[in-house]
Amino acid sequence: MHDPSPDPLVKPESIQAVAGPSFPPLTPLEMALRFLKLGAIGFGGGVAVIALMEQECVQRRQCIETEEFLHGVGLGQILGPFAVNTAFFIGYRLFGLGGALLAQVAFLAPSVSLVIGLSWLYFSFNQIPSLQGALAGLAPVVIALILSAAWSMGRKSIKSTVAIALLVAAVVGSLVRLNPVWILAIAGLVGYLLKLGRLHSPKQSDSLMLTLPLSMQGLLHPLSTTLPATSTLVTVGLSTLAIVFFKVGLVFFGGGFVLIPVLHQQLVTQLGWLTAREFIDGVAISQLTPGPMAVLATFTGYRVAGIPGALVATVALFLPATLLMWGISHFYQQLRQVTAVKDFLAGVNPAVVGLILAAAIALAPGALHWDRPLSLVLGAIALLLLTRFKWHPAFVLAIGALTGTLASTWI
Repeated sequence: MHDPSPDPLVKPESIQAVAGPSFPPLTPLEMALRFLKLGAIGFGGGVAVIALMEQECVQRRQCIETEEFLHGVGLGQILGPFAVNTAFFIGYRLFGLGGALLAQVAFLAPSVSLVIGLSWLYFSFNQIPSLQGALAGLAPVVIALILSAAWSMGRKSIKSTVAIALLVAAVVGSLVRLNPVWILAIAGLVGYLLKLGRLHSPKQSDSLMLTLPLSMQGLLHPLSTTLPATSTLVTVGLSTLAIVFFKVGLVFFGGGFVLIPVLHQQLVTQLGWLTAREFIDGVAISQLTPGPMAVLATFTGYRVAGIPGALVATVALFLPATLLMWGISHFYQQLRQVTAVKDFLAGVNPAVVGLILAAAIALAPGALHWDRPLSLVLGAIALLLLTRFKWHPAFVLAIGALTGTLASTWI
């Protein structure tokens, strides 16, 4: 694929494991630029970002095989934000540890930079720039993007009656708010007991995409708003900041839903670094930016220690997951050859597609409104452009944002 000698990031054995001679060449710089773009347009949460990655890395660039991409998403669910972990996994498969860190930093750079800028505005002028119109237009497109990802992955993985049953069970379990980790664990156990990995071809049995249903409905209800709107600025050393967020990173299981109550307990109730009002506004700022909910750590770090604090808090929060993904990525090739692992992954795969569909169902009431037909029309057009005409998601997202800005009262 490449001559690795000029670039120290390149690991020939990693490249050969990913791509055959038919795959177009990709340099570390090109990879970084693509993840920088993904990080800049990754509105809509983890599921939507994963859909963007799948279109860019698997369908368009073909720099990684479908099953490896899906495994990366699944393994990235174990700890921390799975979109960031997937970027690390892809970078490692292409160019080793250096490529993994490069992909991760490039993916996070846009959202972290934007959060720092919005945090400065917020704490300087006590206001958040209004982007509600654009966000209203983006919401139906995000639903279409998630459905497009479910269709793309489901065609490759739903091949039997058992798979359909696991998909339906995952949808139902997710909608009644069962822990997705338990849903996937049970599905994997079924795959192991029924030896599903041996019923299909290697590509089908290796398929895996592990995601969480994302919905902001009810996220903020448990947060009290009775505390004062402002707080006394606390002085926190960078080492203390790093330790606190590293500990949070160690228990960062399950994506943004888990992170919200954990950070609220630590930052508002125990440490008093943020008031309840500031915490809620920090959640809102994290939703106004692309990238993961975890950039709430960037907001908090800026609050207590400025730009250095923002960077330290962000790095510390992601560090545990990064170390774990390093180990997983390094031994991935050996793990995927184990028969028991193949059976387990074959059971998880259809359940994952079910979780994707459940994510779209959970998000739809807040994005598609019968009394505002334009939202339905925009969602249908976006789905058609993504699935039938294969438009790049960036253009479809831009159409949604522009439509929302110009016609916010109709969406």
